[in-house]
Amino acid sequence: MLERRFAIIGHRAPSNGKLSLNDLSGSSGRMDVLMRAINASLFLSHGIRNDSNITLHLMGGGGPPRRICFEGSKVWGLHPDERALAGQIAKIIELPTPARGLWMELHPGISHSGGDISNTLEEWQNDGFKMIKLDANGPLIWQPNDSESYPKIGFIISDDQAFTSEEDKLIDKFAISKSLGNKWIQGHIAIGIVHHLLDNQFQLNLD
Repeated sequence: MLERRFAIIGHRAPSNGKLSLNDLSGSSGRMDVLMRAINASLFLSHGIRNDSNITLHLMGGGGPPRRICFEGSKVWGLHPDERALAGQIAKIIELPTPARGLWMELHPGISHSGGDISNTLEEWQNDGFKMIKLDANGPLIWQPNDSESYPKIGFIISDDQAFTSEEDKLIDKFAISKSLGNKWIQGHIAIGIVHHLLDNQFQLNLD
């Protein structure tokens, strides 16, 4: 199983003090973006990825920078709800910030440390990770198929439960069944992957 790690920098996200759960996108320094990153990094449709970690870098005012790491292989009791996740962050940033490089576990799979992205990159390097900065201005990480074109396509997805047998029978009269992979990822992530594939003209198997 390929371990993957994600690091996201919250340039305005407060590292210490109070967090407004009623204004995650405004006065909380776009903490909503970080919560969605946790969701996308860790959550499958029916559970949590045990091969994925994400480190938040809270760089906003209120004290020294802080890192918070969520480890999919250890964490439990976590739910893909932005407000609930932010509530956990709110409790953490009320605590003193640990020294840089000193990771303190607060709950199974959730730990925090002082430091910024440089500290994280050094740790990843020491652990032997190949590191990639995702940047829209950088070269493509894949090779698209420039000659591919698509018809009009409609995609049908379910929520956190599988299609019922009745729905399967109905949908199968109109649609073919295709997979984005062998993991039951969340619906909004599946939509994002579809956009990515179509925007960049990947060759699709539509037979």
